[in-house]
Amino acid sequence: MDFKDLKDLRDLNNNRKRTMKKTLIFAAIMLLIAGTVTLDARTKKSTKKAAANTTQVIYTGDIANKVIGYNGPTPLNITIKNGVIENIEALENQETPSYFNRATKKIFPQYIGKTVAQAKKLEPDIATGATYSSKALIQNIQMGLQQAKSTSSKKKAAGKKKSSGKRR
Repeated sequence: MDFKDLKDLRDLNNNRKRTMKKTLIFAAIMLLIAGTVTLDARTKKSTKKAAANTTQVIYTGDIANKVIGYNGPTPLNITIKNGVIENIEALENQETPSYFNRATKKIFPQYIGKTVAQAKKLEPDIATGATYSSKALIQNIQMGLQQAKSTSSKKKAAGKKKSSGKRR
């Protein structure tokens, strides 16, 4: 082997090393891209699951503070899970307990288990003898449902006029 053959051999070896480096770099980039795409797909899936599994509690004390029962405001906590009303809780108020309890027992079950869209359209029966409390509870629920995060467009909600409910 002479000097020229040795030089050609080194050049060939260097070319192989460069080709190998390029191949390894290309493979690493492809793996990185594939991993990113897979991670992105998993993230989208878990985000959809999280969005589908949401619980929201709406406090009506601030948004419906002008809704008055017989003796004053009737604030509520409305629990919505995955777009369905799961629970309605009456909070501290000045209503006469016997009449107020009659109203809650009559009205709340009519909303529990309904979707937000169904509940917004509901025209519930009121409790006889507890008319003011019943009407206040219904207004609180309806105002709370307007605050619920839903899949319906916000343009529709913004386009509706709020009724100016008269007291007593």
